[in-house]
Parts: sequence; structure tokens; C-alpha cells
Amino acid sequence: MMKILAFETTCDETSAAVLEGERLRSNAVFSQISLHRKYSGVVPELASRAHLEKMPFVLASALKAAGVKLPLKKGAVDAVAFSRGPGLPGALMVGRVAAEAAAELAGAPLIGVNHLEGHLLACEFDRGRAVRPLQFPLAALIVSGGHTELWHARGYGDYRILGRTRDDAAGEAFDKVAKLLGLPYPGGPSVEKEAAKAKGVCPDFPRPYMPGTRDFSFSGLKTAVSYYLAGQLGQDFYKRGVRLPPAARARVCRAFQDAVTETLVRKTADAARSLGLKRIAVGGGVSANGALRAAFGRLEGFEVRFSEKAYCSDNAAMVALCALRRLEAGKFRNSLKVAPELADPGW
Repeated sequence: MMKILAFETTCDETSAAVLEGERLRSNAVFSQISLHRKYSGVVPELASRAHLEKMPFVLASALKAAGVKLPLKKGAVDAVAFSRGPGLPGALMVGRVAAEAAAELAGAPLIGVNHLEGHLLACEFDRGRAVRPLQFPLAALIVSGGHTELWHARGYGDYRILGRTRDDAAGEAFDKVAKLLGLPYPGGPSVEKEAAKAKGVCPDFPRPYMPGTRDFSFSGLKTAVSYYLAGQLGQDFYKRGVRLPPAARARVCRAFQDAVTETLVRKTADAARSLGLKRIAVGGGVSANGALRAAFGRLEGFEVRFSEKAYCSDNAAMVALCALRRLEAGKFRNSLKVAPELADPGW
């Protein structure tokens, strides 16, 4: 069975994993949430430094759990993979250099994969084994802190982008609304937790369906929340440190979350119907949101697949699986010839 060592450093998780065949032997993840929380968002320079500091420990942990001895020697692994983009340039460089060094030591091919493809393929994991292969063709929604994209997936490595965000991604909008409400970073879990407490009539925020396009735009929705809060608390409410009482805050969270989930579900379902697709796969950090999962679950006429919550956020396991599918197909592109900023969904 092919053994693949993988690295993930696109944003604020440092991760290394070992995949042997379909079995995930290890998946070590160090999250930087506590580092960035006081800034209510990711600070790129701090993220890069944290990756550099934590990578040796994360790598050692992943290799030890997988039974791979250090230092790496020729033949220790059959391939080395890393996320080549999209992501923060400095953070990507840390993962790339680590992967280059590991590939050189192990005498193994180096494979750069698209981070967003990893979120899609993460749907194949079932309790640490890649035993739920995707059935193509399907509509894929990749929804995370930095990206909201809709793909027509016709096979492994055969993807056509149908729509993408024109401004704020869904996860980014969650973070910004959480900050306006005085909730801790990351915003997605905080808003979801508050929304579950909502009682009574909630505000009515717009649904940015953007008729005539499959693109997404959540900046206006975030602004609508800001205007609503200014109307309730005064124009300079944020600077003055004035926040809504808990009950009212919960209703705003519920209204905002409903607007986002209804928009994502409707646009994905409409795209799938227009292409005659019966399958939908949803991946990315925001796909862990319970309201989004429930809304997709209510769709009729579709088979909807989500990744397990353990693999929704950034992780190296999904990177390793991308490399495995690429190698199984007998093709991959030498990552050293591809700049991270030019990464696209295809192979």
C-alpha cells in the first residue's frame, strides 16, 4: 500500500499526516486560534511564524503516530504532498519547504495539491479511512473562511468553477459579524452557538441570491447587520463598546445565519438542477455548521455528502488523500513548477 506524508499550512492550522492506502495512520493538527483570537482574525505574519515554530513538533507527532522513524530515510514514504495554494503566501512557504526537505530525504516524488480540492475529497473519510469514494458527476460547494466556491465536479481532478465569492467569503462574513456583536473568534462557532438560543421574532436580513449569476457576495449582508446594529445602538456603537443584550444578540445571530445558509443551499441546488445533477458534496470549515447541514438535509431529490466534522477545518489528511487519488490515476504535476498563487482546482 502506498504511504503518503502530507503537509497543510495554508492559513492558521499547522498539520502533518500519514496516509497508508485508504487508512489514515496519523493526522496531527496544531491550531493557532488562541494566537489570533485577540485580533478577531488571522494575522498573516504571526501565522507564518507560528507555522515555522510548530512544524517540527507537528511533523514528529504525525510520524511517531504512524510508526515512521525519524530521521526520514530513503523509502520511508512513497510520496510527499503539500498544499500549494490558495492561502497565505508566508504560511504556504513553510509547508512547501518542509515538504521539499522531506521528499529529498525520503527520495520520494513531491506533489503540490490544491487546498480547496482537499476540502472536497475530505468527504471520502469515514472514521479515519477513505472508504466513501465520491460518485461523479456532482455539484461541489467549498465554503470556508477565505473561499466560497461552487464547482461542477466531473471526476477526480476534473472540475469546472461555476461561481465564487466576489467579496467576503461566508466564513469571513461570520467572523466579521461576530466581531460586530462582541463574540469571540472564530466567528462561525460563536454565531452558531448564539443562534441556537434565539427566541421570538428575528430581524429580516436580505438573501444575496444575485439572480443571473452563480457567484456569491456576503459583504452586503454583513453591512446590513452593521446598519441594523447602528439603528438599535447608535452610529458609533462599536467604538463606544455598546453591544446588544444577550437575547437580542441571539436573534441577530439566528437571522444572519439563516440568510447565509439559505443563500448557500438555494444557489447550490439551483446550479445542480440546471446541470441535471443529483449529487452534492459540501466541504470546508463552514460546512461544520449544524444549521447548514440541516438545511441541505431538507433538500428533496438530492444525495448530499458532508465531510465528517473532524475533517472540515484545514488538515493534512485531505491533502494526502488528494495526492493518493492523483497517483492512483497515474498523473500529477510537479509542484516545484507551479507558483502557489497560480493554483487552480484542476490537476
